[in-house]
Amino acid sequence: MSESAVGTVLSVNVGRQRSNPVPGRVDTGIHKASVAGPVNVRAPGLRGDGAGSGFVGDYIGDDKHHGGDHQAVYAFAREELDHWATELNREIPPGLFGENLTTSGYDVDAAVLGEIWRIGNLRLQVTGGRTPCATFAGVMGEPGWVKTFAQRGRTGAYLMVLEPGAVSAGAEIVVESRPDHGITVSQAFRAGTTERALLPQLSDLGPYLLPELRAKAEKAAGRSR
Repeated sequence: MSESAVGTVLSVNVGRQRSNPVPGRVDTGIHKASVAGPVNVRAPGLRGDGAGSGFVGDYIGDDKHHGGDHQAVYAFAREELDHWATELNREIPPGLFGENLTTSGYDVDAAVLGEIWRIGNLRLQVTGGRTPCATFAGVMGEPGWVKTFAQRGRTGAYLMVLEPGAVSAGAEIVVESRPDHGITVSQAFRAGTTERALLPQLSDLGPYLLPELRAKAEKAAGRSR
């Protein structure tokens, strides 16, 4: 495919350590704010070993469930934030959903698992969708938020770092390659949550697939044979 830009980084967002809005939970970095940049991005290492975020200076408190190589970067489309702003009748600034990259002009949820983005000298690979958690619900303060967000099925994309680099707002997003299997971020999320009959279709995807989702898919495929 052409290496022309498909979208733009509208905002680069980094979170500092803050108290979790959910009582009894560890501190969180989900409250992210736009920074001028450039921000250095690198592969943080395996999750659970204190790896944290791929964005230098971005805080992750619960590194058992968040961060690490397969969740090094989180991207969310401004167009989707605008949907929620209308739906909830409130302002949704960049970073409120905890995303590192707020994008414009590209349907992030239609990205294919394993496709590779180039942003300047930074190269990223799409690994899957984001599962909403209690901390996210606490930040939003909307009744039934986890269910509401999941039912929408447009969660934004996690990406792993293939080649480190720096990123600033205004950078172009180029899709360097896209696998032929055609399974999108949104489809993969639904397979792992609301439409589990789709899980076996994910079992033969590459090692870039989020580990938890890969394990579910392989188990489902084993039962279906």
